Amino acid sequence: MKIVLVLTASATVCAAAESTRASARAGARPNIIFIFADDHAAQAMSCYGSRINKTPNLDRIAAGGMLFRNCFCTNSICGPSRAVVLTGKHSHINGFLGNNNSRFNGAQQTFPKLFQRAGYETAIVGKWHLVSDPTGFDTWKILVGQGTYYNPVLIENGHKVRHEGYVTDVITDVALDFLKTGRDPHKPFVLMYHHKAPHREWEPALRHLTLFEDVDIPEPATLFDDYSGRGTAAHVQQMEVIRDLNKLDLKLVTPKDLNAEQLAQWTAAYEPKNRAFRKAHLAGKELAHWKYERYIKDYLRCVTGVDENVGRLLDYLDQSGLAKNTVVVYSSDQGFYLGEHGWFDKRFMYEESYRMPLLVRWPGVTQPGSVCESLVSNLDFAETFLELAGLPVPNDMQGQSLVPLLDGKTPADWRKSLYYHYYEYPAVHMVNKHEGVRNSRYKLIHFYELGEWELYDLERDPHELRSVYADPAFAATVTDLKAELARLRDLYHVPPNSPRRPTAKEEPSRKAKQ
Repeated sequence: MKIVLVLTASATVCAAAESTRASARAGARPNIIFIFADDHAAQAMSCYGSRINKTPNLDRIAAGGMLFRNCFCTNSICGPSRAVVLTGKHSHINGFLGNNNSRFNGAQQTFPKLFQRAGYETAIVGKWHLVSDPTGFDTWKILVGQGTYYNPVLIENGHKVRHEGYVTDVITDVALDFLKTGRDPHKPFVLMYHHKAPHREWEPALRHLTLFEDVDIPEPATLFDDYSGRGTAAHVQQMEVIRDLNKLDLKLVTPKDLNAEQLAQWTAAYEPKNRAFRKAHLAGKELAHWKYERYIKDYLRCVTGVDENVGRLLDYLDQSGLAKNTVVVYSSDQGFYLGEHGWFDKRFMYEESYRMPLLVRWPGVTQPGSVCESLVSNLDFAETFLELAGLPVPNDMQGQSLVPLLDGKTPADWRKSLYYHYYEYPAVHMVNKHEGVRNSRYKLIHFYELGEWELYDLERDPHELRSVYADPAFAATVTDLKAELARLRDLYHVPPNSPRRPTAKEEPSRKAKQ
């Protein structure tokens, strides 16, 4: 009898949950808030198991919705990722290949334009970084270029306005103003709420300057990686914590844009530690550890500012009643190196910069606390936003809607692999051009201008320390992945690459930056 009672209760709960989901689907068109951070690595989020910080407000989104464990970018750099999100198309199709010498063509189809046509109010606040003015938005208030951390200037529907304060707080204030008084309350909305943080040079809010002061952040196991198991590209990059961080990164000089009061607080926090550093004359691993600690603490302080402000927005959604019919999405334009392999920055197809965090809370549809292991991508975001609002997805978009996954159903024909392509070389950090394919276990990378291939068995070598491309035991895997890479290139209409070696002038210097 007890078993029957339990089964009956369980069936009742399941039926009620399904009824709630059906009601949500049949109800008013949902609002969408897309929160996009810049360079926020998944390994710096407690819901992803961070060993080095806590993000309680981001964890609220995960607890109330779905956490995607295997979300990856198509091109690990800021502007291209944003262009992919807007268009649902790879970089070679949307035309924004890299931050250098690219300008987004605002005349092309984007998901905000499609929402506008369907009667939604659209807005973007914060980082844009696509050179051209935003199109498809009723309201746009964006940072100038990368923006500044302190007292930022926003271009507000074409007019420059300086705001006093810290950029993450300011962007949130502007987002909340839109939600409270800046929109038509009778229309559904899409709000793209995009943060500058935690982008380089990792300048924290003044209230966080001494956060983690007495904490020794554990170093990653690969901080002193010698790249012996990889090819040329890993050896010649210029993004090493120990060698390539400059004085502004390390706060050995004062940031710009501080007013007198802010400068006094900044100096009080950093200058005593800087005097002690100069006096100590550190070298070797002691110097490396000091640089890592300075870098990682400032990075995590910036993340804390994002988390606090996401909490402010979530609180308003709860208090206003908007939470019930608002889909909240949190992601970052790509991953980031937090000392892994000795690096900062991104660009490579290696896991830390390739993997994106993705959290989605869809009340009444997505099961709270759920986790998805399927391979997904920023190529899928536009299609997902459209479908969850009940809007048609254009045939020329190249991703797949995540709506079935958010509803707890994985289609039998869901993708088994992902395509990646990084184009920006020669450029800052000197990461060579490459493309590749990843499935659930293996990753094949082709540095085509170097004529080099790398293969990683992610099950046996999760830190990607040794390429097994030349190992005869993996010959069949190489053949299969090359065929899959060719299939994906054909599927996404990728034009032929033009392999060449860098000229002597382009070869990176090994001199340390100061």
